[in-house]
Amino acid sequence: MKIAVIALGKIGLPLAVQFASKGHEVVGVDVNAQVVESINNAVEPFPGEAHLQEKLSELVPAGKLRATTDYAQAVPNADAVVLVVPLFVDADAKPDFGWMDGATAELAKHLTPGTLVSYETTLPVGTTRTRWKPMLEEGSGLVEGKDFHLVFSPERVLTGRVFEDLRKYPKLVGGLSDDGARIAVEFYEAVLDFDDRPDLSRGNGVWDLGSAEASELAKLAETTYRDVNIGLANQFARFAATAGIDIYQVIEASNSQPYSHIHQPGIAVGGHCIPVYPRLYLWNDPSATVVRAAREANAGMPEYTVGLLEGAHGELDGATVVVLGAAYRGEVKETAFSGVFATVEALKQRGAKVLVHDPLYTDEELSALGFDAYHVGEPVDAAVVQANHAQYAQLSPSDLPGVKTFIDGRRVSTPDQWAGVTYRVIGKA
Repeated sequence: MKIAVIALGKIGLPLAVQFASKGHEVVGVDVNAQVVESINNAVEPFPGEAHLQEKLSELVPAGKLRATTDYAQAVPNADAVVLVVPLFVDADAKPDFGWMDGATAELAKHLTPGTLVSYETTLPVGTTRTRWKPMLEEGSGLVEGKDFHLVFSPERVLTGRVFEDLRKYPKLVGGLSDDGARIAVEFYEAVLDFDDRPDLSRGNGVWDLGSAEASELAKLAETTYRDVNIGLANQFARFAATAGIDIYQVIEASNSQPYSHIHQPGIAVGGHCIPVYPRLYLWNDPSATVVRAAREANAGMPEYTVGLLEGAHGELDGATVVVLGAAYRGEVKETAFSGVFATVEALKQRGAKVLVHDPLYTDEELSALGFDAYHVGEPVDAAVVQANHAQYAQLSPSDLPGVKTFIDGRRVSTPDQWAGVTYRVIGKA
């Protein structure tokens, strides 16, 4: 097959590589000329994705994968077009379709009969049918369901392990017609491999959910579930701390029963997915009080954690406090909706001098994010762990000279490592 992948970011590029690795001719489109040049030179444009570089080194010289900024070089006569263009959101996660609208308009200009179009970017329910279908038909002069087929098939992977996750989880598909869904199932079966999953009643593979709307909701539901679950864990943790209870023992005990799956509490819920998609769900269903309450509970955890520090340390006005971790989660160089921003702001409001450390970021990169960089070994009065980088599990008081209080927002350490230092973790008195 000839396949076009539109947007070669941290999800789109591994997808393009996966498709090419199955023997298909893949042309990727991206608006960033530097990204395009890097890919055509068989050099990964961003670090941290397992096996990406080795696969690029094999596929690009073999002529199986190339990149361009020009839709006209990728879309015409393609058997399938897969879009993974970012959907931007504001602070309240209200969707801004600007980039996706632009990409859809360009795709429509060059769309030819016989093409399957699959959107993989997470969307509010109904977007595929009510927004993309009319735009594609108007821009191309073609008729969906007759001249081309349109489906929604959400990405279900985490950056850093995309190839592993593509094999591990069923690929969900929802079409606007039975023919479109059938063609989409055949397409994804031809470009993906799946691990054996005897735990799944339907088996691992491509699952047709019956409609684009069901497929859209499935992605929102699985991520919203996690946000609600974490929100519940955080509320349990906050209560446990007031009652002298170790919430981690409680969670372990509860989860020993097969119907309990309580997640872990923590300082923040960040990233492009978990804090965002519940808001996209609320866009469709504003009366979902459980979802709204969980999102508010999780959004309040940085302030709560700084309150823990203040209670343990005392007055923070004039204190030097380091926030350990700018990234939203360990070992991932990404700050989207990271808890670092709210944590730093809460500390500044209390008069603290705030420094930020992250092993994945240079001083210049931290400065560009608005932070003053901290270097291990410099004097500090207190520390707050915001991201669970592996390096932070090895820290001791000698690494943070003068530290009096250590707030472990991700439970990466233990009290034993902090002799002579006040150590606090969320969910324990």
